[in-house]
Amino acid sequence: MDNGRFDELYGSYVFNDVVMKQRLPDHIYQSLKHTVNEGTSLEPSIADEVAAAMREWAVENGATHFTHWFQPLTGITAERHDSFLQPDTDGKAILEFSGKMLIRGETDASSFPSGGLRDTFEARGYTAWDCTSPAFIKDGVLYIPTAFCSYNGDALDKKTPLLRSMEALSRQSLRILRLLGNTTSHKVTATCGPEQEYFLVDRKFYEQRKDLMLCGRTLIGAKPAKGQELDDHYYGRIKLRVNAFMQELDRELWKLGVPSKTRHNEVAPAQHELAPVYATANIACDHNQLIMILMRQIAKRHGLACLLHEKPFAGVNGSGKHNNWSLSTDDGEVLLDPGETPMENTRFLLFLSAVIKAVDDYADLLRFSIAVPGNDLRLGGNEAPPLCPYSWATSWKAWWTRL
Repeated sequence: MDNGRFDELYGSYVFNDVVMKQRLPDHIYQSLKHTVNEGTSLEPSIADEVAAAMREWAVENGATHFTHWFQPLTGITAERHDSFLQPDTDGKAILEFSGKMLIRGETDASSFPSGGLRDTFEARGYTAWDCTSPAFIKDGVLYIPTAFCSYNGDALDKKTPLLRSMEALSRQSLRILRLLGNTTSHKVTATCGPEQEYFLVDRKFYEQRKDLMLCGRTLIGAKPAKGQELDDHYYGRIKLRVNAFMQELDRELWKLGVPSKTRHNEVAPAQHELAPVYATANIACDHNQLIMILMRQIAKRHGLACLLHEKPFAGVNGSGKHNNWSLSTDDGEVLLDPGETPMENTRFLLFLSAVIKAVDDYADLLRFSIAVPGNDLRLGGNEAPPLCPYSWATSWKAWWTRL
């Protein structure tokens, strides 16, 4: 597969719609699609059929283990690998992966920051299959994207609030669309395409800097001599070594169904960017986690170190994650598309006004959601708004008032 056409690589390690159509009976496939589209619960008998097909596909593609892959409040992903093997009484082994194993897992959450009192019921975390995000194989393991919550339903991760907000957004958007006369749309989804910026440095220099290794950024250093800031790096020629890294990264991402599209040099020296095609918000978040994981892994194979800290070097641009965000319906309408006559497009103006008002009303909450040490260090530079929580909301309001 690696030596074939690059378009044939795309999604080759993903249990996607094409694979499901091939391996599932039609009534099972239709039931699963109904669950994905309508958000209904999956019948246990249906789950067993899906799990059996997923296991056979995974084993055929070299997988020996499966994991419920989730995103706790640690800033990174979490996983525990369980083998498909189950010993029998004859001293041999069978392959086992049931619908129950697919749908739900029990993870000890006491070591994750949940904000609770660490009572037994609070420490017991449960992972629930996010069937809207397809499973995939990486490093011989079947990865099943999941949400992570406590016994009483409290969110212990980043995905659960996202899925709940997407459901609420769809419900309220459909209410508005019905008032505007739309009777064909049944679901509204948030889509986004987060652009990932990063730095690549030679690994031997990286290992000489304990601050980079321990903190992800430099703590000491000097500015370059005047005239040697390398400000012409943006969109410049990509060096051969970096290009080799980018090529391998693209191929590995394409195998996992991540639609890596654009790559180029960024503003700062040794800074680069990868931009994917937009996807549904929860899938795009899963893709972005995979992008960051693979960037670090593949950089090592090329004798490089990939720095994903928001501000690894003082005095030059930091790394952002520009979020190309929009709303679309299940029948192909983009709600934030201005069209040919935006000032006469009632639907566009209404949804745009709602977004701007939400940013204004919930500026504190939005600011709080990105308040991590690395991002606060970056904010205020020439590539990001200042730290004041009201400044960018106020600028939105001023722009809207001028209309």
